[in-house]
Amino acid sequence: MFPKPVPALLPNTYEFESEPMVKATGFREYDARWLFGKEINLMGVQALGIGLGTLIREMGVKPEIVTGHDFRSYSASIKYALVSGLMAAGCKVHDIGLAMTPMAYFAQFDLDVPCVAMVTASHNDNGWTGVKMGANRPLTFGPDEMTRLKEIVLGAKFDLAGGGSYIFVENFAARYIADLTKRPKLKRKLKVVAACGNGTAGAFAPRVLAAIGCEVVPLDCEPDYTFPKYNPNPEDMKMLHAIRDAVLAHKADAGLGFDGDGDRCGVVDDTGEEIFADKVGVMLARDMSALHPNSTFVVDVKSTGLFVTDPVLRKNGVKADYWKTGHSYMKRRTFETGALAGFEKSGHFFFSKPFGRGYDDGLVSALAICDMLDRNPQKKMSDLKNELPKTWGSPTMSPHCADEAKYGIVDKVVKHFKTAEAKGEKVAGQGIRDLVTVNGVRVTLEDGTWGLVRASSNKPELVVVVESPVSEARMREMFRAVDAVLREHPEVGEYNQKI
Repeated sequence: MFPKPVPALLPNTYEFESEPMVKATGFREYDARWLFGKEINLMGVQALGIGLGTLIREMGVKPEIVTGHDFRSYSASIKYALVSGLMAAGCKVHDIGLAMTPMAYFAQFDLDVPCVAMVTASHNDNGWTGVKMGANRPLTFGPDEMTRLKEIVLGAKFDLAGGGSYIFVENFAARYIADLTKRPKLKRKLKVVAACGNGTAGAFAPRVLAAIGCEVVPLDCEPDYTFPKYNPNPEDMKMLHAIRDAVLAHKADAGLGFDGDGDRCGVVDDTGEEIFADKVGVMLARDMSALHPNSTFVVDVKSTGLFVTDPVLRKNGVKADYWKTGHSYMKRRTFETGALAGFEKSGHFFFSKPFGRGYDDGLVSALAICDMLDRNPQKKMSDLKNELPKTWGSPTMSPHCADEAKYGIVDKVVKHFKTAEAKGEKVAGQGIRDLVTVNGVRVTLEDGTWGLVRASSNKPELVVVVESPVSEARMREMFRAVDAVLREHPEVGEYNQKI
């Protein structure tokens, strides 16, 4: 027997040390995140491990699993609590120790193990913990598996099969680094800033980049779980400004910034300007489709319309498949469609063969960027960026909307634009050329201007993005048209920021 988890306990009490605490909201659409000590305790993590082992057996998958942990002061203890639960449920555990998330994904292939449970809070602030899980490499859990796992854990529907075992895989990092670097060195001499925000990637990224022939300028690569300067998040302005300053000071060819668990890579060009991840995706799609014409690329619905309109991609016969935002959704879609790669605007990139194994790895992304520069020896990163057609795009805007209301509101917005399309009504002065409704609604007009409304996966918010290939004025017209539809619903509150 194992006690049924409770949603809340008071720290520094007998109960906190004697009962499992697991807050239900920690089970997200495709991974799990909790504030450690406030929303989950170690016994709650143990319950999660038993539940995951129970689910793996229920799925009919061999009960064998890779685990690792990121560089935070409490991650190792959380991992060992998880391991004890997995073993109690009869799992054979392969522990690779301190690792980036993609190292755990790689271990599934290298050790021939079907399942993974990586303890990481990714780029979240200290205090957060979480687990990224999967039972069918290279995929990770989606809503169906996470819903079932939640039912098992919160309902204590455990199968305490016993008979589990534990193996520590010594020096696994060397195997991972060797896999990435068993390739020809770059012909072009590249100087790159490797920025890791004192996160886990600092132990690995500089070594990999140096091994392929880069001159590496390390920036905040000493792992320090207090994150003394800023969170390791390549979308964070503090980190981007630090990369910019280092690129300019060292006259580097590019700055590459890695998030806390190493599955994303942000890019700053040689002039110190950030290149948003969706535009980096277009640049990589140009490069890859020149080698592999008529390829399909999966793109999340928040990303630029250039994947459809860019003349180079059109010439190369590229097909763009816009899909749901979220690393698990994107990974699965890329795998199932046989796409050459998937690009998510947050910076999760999924490279299929011959470029990768289908999972998101910030170092694989960094190598693809270096190879792109190597194949264009006369061009700087800024040249490749400036060759893209210009577009005017908004930041990701997030008007408040309660979790209980947001999906219903989005359904109504989808219905509004479907009706407008059917009746031939104009939006922002033009007819609708295309509607994508796999994740909210993305409305594209005749001139390529588009707007997106979707529900946030993990916050009480909507997500609104607009872009125009015509002008800033057209982008703003599109925003006003989309916002006018949202204002019909009093449940939609103020934006975190507006254009």
